[in-house]
Amino acid sequence: MFERILAANRGEIALRIIRACKELGVESVAVYSQADRDAPYLKIADRAICIGRAPSAESYLNIPRLIAAAEVADVQAIHPGYGFLSENPHFAEVCRSCNFEFIGPPHEAIRKMGLKTEAKAVAAAAKVACVPGSDGAVGSTDEALRFARSIGFPVLIKAAAGGGGKGMRVVRDESALVPAFQSAKAEAEAAFKNPSVYLEKFIDRPRHVEVQILADAKGHVVHCWDRDCSLQRRHQKLVEESPAPGLSQKTRTRLGEAAVRLAKAVGYVNAGTCEFLVDADEKFYFIEVNARIQVEHPVTEVVTGIDLVKQQIRIAAGQELPFRQDDITTRGHAIECRINAEDPDNDFRPAPGRITSLRIPGGPGVRWDSHVEPGYVVPPNYDSLIGKLIAYGSSRDEALCVLRRALDELVVEGVKTTIPLHRRIVRHPDFIAGRVDTTWVERILMADRMSVVR
Repeated sequence: MFERILAANRGEIALRIIRACKELGVESVAVYSQADRDAPYLKIADRAICIGRAPSAESYLNIPRLIAAAEVADVQAIHPGYGFLSENPHFAEVCRSCNFEFIGPPHEAIRKMGLKTEAKAVAAAAKVACVPGSDGAVGSTDEALRFARSIGFPVLIKAAAGGGGKGMRVVRDESALVPAFQSAKAEAEAAFKNPSVYLEKFIDRPRHVEVQILADAKGHVVHCWDRDCSLQRRHQKLVEESPAPGLSQKTRTRLGEAAVRLAKAVGYVNAGTCEFLVDADEKFYFIEVNARIQVEHPVTEVVTGIDLVKQQIRIAAGQELPFRQDDITTRGHAIECRINAEDPDNDFRPAPGRITSLRIPGGPGVRWDSHVEPGYVVPPNYDSLIGKLIAYGSSRDEALCVLRRALDELVVEGVKTTIPLHRRIVRHPDFIAGRVDTTWVERILMADRMSVVR
């Protein structure tokens, strides 16, 4: 096992890594920008090192400064968390070339999975169904038009090198394709320094279901079953749950098997997530691999009893997985709400500022993953995540009851938050019945809200 690990991230995930290190008997080193110099979790780490000014490019995205901090602190490994450099193959390669173990997959796997066109080729070779689409990047509007006509509208234009909805456009008819194609390429270039886009058939109102995988360096690969992440706004997840409601056991098993085949095909090591779209007939299509720990990992931890962050660290240290596929079962149901400092009634406008009061819910079945406390200032420089509220029950109905109670107990004052939105979601008949898809928030929930406002 490592003696010392650097958490190359901030906020909730940095604290999560620090806690895992403490439980493993490993020293933790935190890094921080000037904007985070008063973050409470810095006092929990064994050491904290300032790596630059507030802008991410001068701190959390600055590879030389992170490597310098790792050298100064004499760590053996670097955990990238999620976001920032977590899926940057160059960072993973630099870490290992500087003799620091990168707590994540090999840089070759990150690079291959990071380009959606290459990831789809791997999936096809592993006999995992993909959404019908172009074999690679589409270079011209003429080529885009020809391909869209061949598969039929609507089509989806997607950036080859990114995610989070950047460089993504839904095109429902031929007249809209050229301007959408050009704007998607421009947005992809601005966001990822890569203008490449590809086309695929648009699956209307799908569910977004993902499978958590773990793989060690000995060639053992397992899945930790499924999560439903369909509740999204502009491709950003709001609520996640495990298991995915309403899926047959046959589909769950096939999803898990597909994820394991993908991981083996690419030589994957460490934790990752295979993401799929699932249609009304439970046909599923691979869309991408997230080569890192996910924000929503707690719901899987709760229902399987597996500490995914500890497993990441153990795998990176060369240890073999302590279980096999038949050992991994789920028990009960877990639902997570992402609590952000945003104003959902004003187009989710970021709401940085000082948290003047905070009441954290407790009781059976409640988990609160957060780095904030009263007096904490939510900075305007980064993602606005305040915390994650996770509820657990022996059934989905029980988990919903616990979640409704916990959301009513949760109080964050001083900044606008998404708590009121989540209270509406968990009481909506569609969500209670599991009748949601990736378009539901904007198509139903926000439309209902606007009609009430009017």
